[in-house]
Amino acid sequence: MTARSVRGLLAVPLLAALVTGCGIRPTEVPTDFGGAPSRVPCSLSGPAVSTQSSRGVPVQVFLLCGSSLVAVDRAVRVPEGTPDARRRVIVAQGLLDQLAASPSAAEKGAGYTTHVPGGLGVTGPGPKDPEDALRLSTAPDRLTSYALAQLVCTLSDSAATEGDGSVILGGPASEPLRRYACTDDVRNRPGTTEPPSGDVTAG
Repeated sequence: MTARSVRGLLAVPLLAALVTGCGIRPTEVPTDFGGAPSRVPCSLSGPAVSTQSSRGVPVQVFLLCGSSLVAVDRAVRVPEGTPDARRRVIVAQGLLDQLAASPSAAEKGAGYTTHVPGGLGVTGPGPKDPEDALRLSTAPDRLTSYALAQLVCTLSDSAATEGDGSVILGGPASEPLRRYACTDDVRNRPGTTEPPSGDVTAG
């Protein structure tokens, strides 16, 4: 073996050591790193949420994501000095409008949807209704199970109600009133579990 061959053989392990020392690991097969990581379902970035809450009184609405209801931040504009009774109706209408609105691009990308129909209106109690009752332009029992669950869970924990986890709802005019509750089962399975409800006696 010639001196040149010996030097060539000695250079091979030396070159391998230098490559490894530089942080490059030699490989004999191509490396497949896979596709880019996908967005975690139902996760939203902070800036998108804070932007929503900067446009008025911060509130939360429940949208459908996957098979469950998930709360997202929104805002409702309420004029300063509004009397409490009127304020409740303004907040309730604002929540209905937010529920009926199409989710943002970021929310759609994360899998959020809504089943609440557009054009749904709300008024305060009638002459013989309890003072915390809300009357919808469409009777609650005519809404889909998803839409009713979204409405009940959103309204029951808002400034539009007593904030005790329930809400008194009825349809227009003399439609009967019922007190609906938002439970864990409703939030987790809104498509198959209707909000529990009970009769409300008008005054």
